[in-house]
Amino acid sequence: MRTLRSGPAAAAVTVVLWASAFVGIRSAGAHYSPGALALGRLLAGAAVLGVICAARREGLPPRSAWRGIAVSGVLWFGVYMVALNWGEQQVDAGTAALVVNIGPILVALLSSRFLGDPLPPRLLAGMAVSFAGAVAVGLSLSGEGRASVLGVGLCLIAAVGYACGVVAQKPALGHASALQVTTFGCLIGAVACLPFTGQLVHDAARAPAGATLGMLYLGVFPTALAFTTWAYALARTTASRMGATTYAVPALVVLMSWAALDEVPGPVTLGGGALCLAGVAVARSRPRNAVKSAPAPATSQK
Repeated sequence: MRTLRSGPAAAAVTVVLWASAFVGIRSAGAHYSPGALALGRLLAGAAVLGVICAARREGLPPRSAWRGIAVSGVLWFGVYMVALNWGEQQVDAGTAALVVNIGPILVALLSSRFLGDPLPPRLLAGMAVSFAGAVAVGLSLSGEGRASVLGVGLCLIAAVGYACGVVAQKPALGHASALQVTTFGCLIGAVACLPFTGQLVHDAARAPAGATLGMLYLGVFPTALAFTTWAYALARTTASRMGATTYAVPALVVLMSWAALDEVPGPVTLGGGALCLAGVAVARSRPRNAVKSAPAPATSQK
């Protein structure tokens, strides 16, 4: 029973921290270029995770886990973060929401094809409802519509990188712990972003302290902590269901912007957020007979 509850709790921590990342990105992104922001975030996250790994004496992941760690590190920690930071500067919020939020749908399709995940009607229906809600939130927050081919392409690259990274990460969690998979994936992502070192040094020398603190926050909490709780939860459910969970992020962003930035949401924004949460609830629900007959998941990890 403890394991049944710990997975959803870890997923909840992840989506809350990922939602808070949007506030940090808005603060730091005005002073750091997309590649520099991604590299700074990943370096901070890798440093924190490395200390924790050393303290827990986790050691290196087994050889069987490295392929998935490497792919997720390059595509999700690296390509996704840079492409998303850059793409959202080129398009309005509605276009970004439309393109980026196909990510969980791609996760479901790829995990069905390569991992054998089932695609029950509840999951598909919930994802459709959440996707509609995410687009509604994005459109309602858009100012003057603007979208470039480059921006749309970058958001699409971000969505594909995220989806491929999640599907690659799932098998690795069968051989290594969530902390190992996250730590070395973050480190590989940082290495992939090293070409932006010059930009990071340049931007850090000119950025205000608040922007730099925002970047460090992104590295410690939405990266180091949230990616670890994500991996912990992913090890205990299917990739498609975890992908659907991330549709709660747009709704939480609305609430956090309301509370922290005094940005009062309109009816369409609130309705879209409600659709996001309702869709997640449907996607993660199971028929009663399936819940009663489902065996308890394994709790051990290597």
